[in-house]
Amino acid sequence: MSDAMHATARELVGPGRGILAADESTGTIEKRFDSIGVPSTEESRRRYREMLFTTPGLGEHISGVILYDETIRQSTAGGVPFTEVLTSNAMIPGIKVDTGAKPLALFDGETITEGLDGLRGRLAEYRELGARFAKWRAVITIGDGTPTDFAILANAHAMARYAALCQEADIVPIVEPETLMDGDHDIAACEEATARTLDALYEQMAAHRLDLPGTLLKVNMVVPGKGCATQDDDAAIAEATIRTLTTHVPAEVPGVVFLSGGMTDEQATSRLNEMNRIGGFPWGLSFSYGRALQAPSLAAWKGDDANVEAGQKALAHRARMNGLARDGRYEAAMESAA
Repeated sequence: MSDAMHATARELVGPGRGILAADESTGTIEKRFDSIGVPSTEESRRRYREMLFTTPGLGEHISGVILYDETIRQSTAGGVPFTEVLTSNAMIPGIKVDTGAKPLALFDGETITEGLDGLRGRLAEYRELGARFAKWRAVITIGDGTPTDFAILANAHAMARYAALCQEADIVPIVEPETLMDGDHDIAACEEATARTLDALYEQMAAHRLDLPGTLLKVNMVVPGKGCATQDDDAAIAEATIRTLTTHVPAEVPGVVFLSGGMTDEQATSRLNEMNRIGGFPWGLSFSYGRALQAPSLAAWKGDDANVEAGQKALAHRARMNGLARDGRYEAAMESAA
């Protein structure tokens, strides 16, 4: 496997830095734009992404950016491709390649992620466009009788096939099995489901001959369901998450990055910080946040070019806070000191 892929994987989780997930599908970003009263058009989406990617100094705390198919083909108003904007500011372009979670036939309430058909050709094109890493997300649900062993296996197998195709194309694969927060389950149920999912994933990665130092894991933190009566504090969540990862993620994996789904901006930062204060694990522990990095920026921008500077300032602040949390150096008081 190429040394360049190993170096890319390590760079994405380097000290003080993490990943900006800007790979929202057209449907998802439309909902985000609805919240600020801005029509979602190809041009409004382009203007929004340009505001994000040209934030001064963003590369100091953002190592890479996950793009959507539309976005990797777009350019600034001045005609500079977004991939060039990112690389010239020390950020690695990445690409989301799955086509979404669809119902798993005959398995009520469970899903399988699609997108393997034609993936080899798409990866070759994305590599030409400048992508050096990719992402594939699978969704695991906790409920009455779920997740089933079969749904976990089906998704683990698909993720490993995707990852193998990425490495063939000289692209670092990020595998993202997300155990959802939806439901009233407790933290122990999340830990159990996450552990089973990780075991199946790494069994499949080994079977598919993946070179683990050229991969990254993106995963949920171990948290209680949103509807659970007991909401554990950040310290308990950090301990449960580290315990789960230490037991079920191979040491050869260079980095683990968390998703922020279901958490507030500051919770996502604080919990990452707690984990890095524990320390003692073999992989870099960082972030791959979408909404938790973008939400304040989107609210400040409001679709108005006059607010670009305010939007960029909001993004730069969240990136800095999470960069500090990547190293266990974040303090809540820093939020108001900005």
